[in-house]
Amino acid sequence: MDDKRNLIAAILLSVAILIGWNFVAEKFFPTPEKPDVTTTVAGANGAPATAPAAQGQPSGLPAPGVTAATGVAQAVRPVEAVLAEGNRIPIETPKLAGSINLVGARVDDITLTKYRQSIKKDAPPVRLFAPGGTKAAYFASLGWSAQGIEVPGPNTVWTASGDKLTPATPVTLSWANGTGQTFRIEYAIDDNYLITAKQTIANGGDAPVSTSSFALIDRFGKPSDPHEADSWTIHVGPTGYLGGKSVFDIDYDDVEEAEGRSVRYNSAGWLGFTDKYWLAAIVPSSGERVTAAISSPAANNYQSLFARDFTQIAPGKQVTTTSRIFAGAKEFYTLQRYQDDLGITRLSNAIDWGWFEFFEVPIFKLLDWLFKQVSNFGVAIMILTLIIRLLMFPIAQKQFASMAQMRVVQPKMKALQERYKEDKPRMQQELMKLYKDEKINPLAGCLPILIQIPIFYALYKVLMLTIEMRHQPFALWIKDLSAQDPAMILNLFGLLPFTPPSLLSIGLLAVILGVTMWLQFRLNPPPTDPVQEQVFKLMPWLFMFIMAPFAAGLLLYWITNNILSIGQQQWMYRKYPALKAAAAK
Repeated sequence: MDDKRNLIAAILLSVAILIGWNFVAEKFFPTPEKPDVTTTVAGANGAPATAPAAQGQPSGLPAPGVTAATGVAQAVRPVEAVLAEGNRIPIETPKLAGSINLVGARVDDITLTKYRQSIKKDAPPVRLFAPGGTKAAYFASLGWSAQGIEVPGPNTVWTASGDKLTPATPVTLSWANGTGQTFRIEYAIDDNYLITAKQTIANGGDAPVSTSSFALIDRFGKPSDPHEADSWTIHVGPTGYLGGKSVFDIDYDDVEEAEGRSVRYNSAGWLGFTDKYWLAAIVPSSGERVTAAISSPAANNYQSLFARDFTQIAPGKQVTTTSRIFAGAKEFYTLQRYQDDLGITRLSNAIDWGWFEFFEVPIFKLLDWLFKQVSNFGVAIMILTLIIRLLMFPIAQKQFASMAQMRVVQPKMKALQERYKEDKPRMQQELMKLYKDEKINPLAGCLPILIQIPIFYALYKVLMLTIEMRHQPFALWIKDLSAQDPAMILNLFGLLPFTPPSLLSIGLLAVILGVTMWLQFRLNPPPTDPVQEQVFKLMPWLFMFIMAPFAAGLLLYWITNNILSIGQQQWMYRKYPALKAAAAK
C-alpha cells in the first residue's frame, strides 16, 4: 500500500513539474525567438502608431545648470519618408550604413548590414537607429549648454565639410551663433561600430563664456518582442559602467518610477541601452570627469546622457572635448578590443554573462574557435560535447566503479536495512561503516550530473546572448540553432499554419532527446526502490516536454551527450562485468 502511495505521489509530482515548468521557464529561462521574426530594433518598417511624446534634447541633464530645449510632439511617419527629406550626410562602413541628420547634428539612421532581421534570404538588415518622428525613434546626439549665449539646438541646421562619413573620410559639422561663438563637431568612424566625435567651441566674442558639453542617446519605446524583454537571466534596457560598477539592475520601469523619473550617477565609463544582441552607448574620454543620468522625460521615452562641468572660455580661445558613440552588435571580440585598446572600462560587460562569467566566457571562446575551424555551429557543439566527455572520463570511471561496488555489496545493504528497519539512525551508521569498509563513495554517481549543470547553463547563456551564435544553421531542417526546433509534431512539422502552445511544442529534436535518454536509463542498473524505478521511467519523457521549447543547440548538446554516455556505458560494462550482470538481472 505504501509503495502505491509513493508511486502515485511520484506521478503527481512529475505532472506538477511538467505543467509548472512552463511558467517558471518563461520567467527565468525565456526561449529564443522563432526563425520567422521580422521586426527590427527600431520598429517594423516605421509603420504609424500612436504619436510619441516629445522627442528631442534631454530634460534634466546631470550637470548643474545644464538645460536644453525639448522638441515638440509630432505625427509619426514611416522611416523611409523621414529619410527622404534630405539634409543628411551618408554613413558607409563595412558593417554599417546610415546617415547623420544635419538638422540637430543627430546620428539617427543606422542599419547593421552584416545582420538580418530573420533567417529568410530576403530579410532586410537590422535597423538600430531611427529618426525622431518615427514609430520607434532611437538616436544619439551631442550638444552644449551655456550661460548668456545661444547654443545649437534640436532644430539647428549645420553645415558639413564633406559628402560622406567613412573610415577614410571624417566629416566636420559647423555652426555659428552670430555673437562670435562657433561650434564644430568632427565625426570620425572606424571599420566596426564606433563613432568618435570631437566637440569644439571657439569664442570669437569680446567676453568669456561658460559652457558645458554633453552627449545623449534618446530612445522611444521598449522592445516589442516578448523574447527581447528583460528577464532574470538576460538584461535588456538601461546599462553601463556607472558609479564604479557595471549596471544590470535597472530596467525601463525602474527609471519611470524613480524620483524625478531619473537615476543619476557621479561618474561614468559608458552608458546606454542594450538589447539582447545590440548596444547603443555613449562614452566619455577615458578618465574624464562627468556626471550621468538615465531618465524618462516623457511616457515611453528614455534617455541616457552624460555632461561635463562648466568651463570658462576666454575671448580668442577654444575648448575641444571628445566623446564616442557605439552603435552596433555586441560582438565579444569587438567589445573586448575597444575595452583593451581604448580604455573603455568593462565594455565587454554589455554582454550580460551574469555571476558565472568566469566559466561562460571560456565555453564561448572554445565553441567560437571550434566553429571557425569546422564552419558549422552544430558540429562545433558536438565536438564541444565530446571534449567535455573526455575531460570527465576519469570521473565517469569512478562513477561506474562505484556503481559496480554498490551492486556487489547490495545483499549486505539489504541485510542491514532489514536488521535495523526500526532504528533508522543505527541503520545509517551501519551503512556508512559498510561504505567505508568496502571503500565505496555513494555520492560518486551524482558528481557527473552536478558538473553537467554549470556546463549546460553556460551553453544556454552562450546560445541566448552571443551574436556570434545567432541564426547559425546546422543541417536539414535546423536553420537556426539559437531558436526552438521548428519541426513540431502537432503542426505536422510546419505544414499547418499555427504554433502549438509551449507545453505541447514537441519537435523532432525533443523526441530524439527523450529516446536517447530512455536508452541511457535502460543501460543503468535499475534502482532497488520501486518508486525510484517508476520515476526514472518517466523522466526521459518528462524532460522531452521540458526541453522542447529551448534552443535547438541545447537539445543537440544533450542528445550528443546522451549518445556518448551510451557508448561509454557499453565500454564500461565490458570493464566491470559485475555491473553488467546486475543490470541484466
